[in-house]
Amino acid sequence: MNQIETGRPTRVVLAAVRIAVGLMWLQNVNWKRPPDFGQAADNGLYQYTADAVKHPVLGAFSWLVENVIFPSFALFGWGVLIAEFCLGAFLLVGFLTRFWAAIGILQTLAITLSVLNTPGEWQWSYYLMFVAQFVILATAAGRIAGVDGLLRPRWSLTRGRPARIAMTLS
Repeated sequence: MNQIETGRPTRVVLAAVRIAVGLMWLQNVNWKRPPDFGQAADNGLYQYTADAVKHPVLGAFSWLVENVIFPSFALFGWGVLIAEFCLGAFLLVGFLTRFWAAIGILQTLAITLSVLNTPGEWQWSYYLMFVAQFVILATAAGRIAGVDGLLRPRWSLTRGRPARIAMTLS
């Protein structure tokens, strides 16, 4: 069985994908504006979250949005803002990349369940977000031109649970 080519061009492409996805998450933080995250003006994060109820993809998710997320929307907004900022920043620098790629997959799932059936949305953008994050997760792309690549040798020599966890998440 042939192995995947892991030469320099492949490593450069994997690092570029990781960095581009990190930049995408950071750029998308821009329209998640506190303190109400668009609730008063019915725009921004609030509008996109409301699409889960207006144009449901999955009934259970619409119920969750309507009955759990909307009653505490400001708290939800801060959680999304912080999660997506960390997601973008850590993918950008390549730190604990597999963990953050998994978070990106979960966040992409939530976004997809909110807006996939919204008129005018290009469904492939969400599918491509999944694919990009799966590539980062599967290839541990932070080990290439990222902090993971710098710290893994140290973690591998360190005994203890935190180092083992970092090795798994990187």
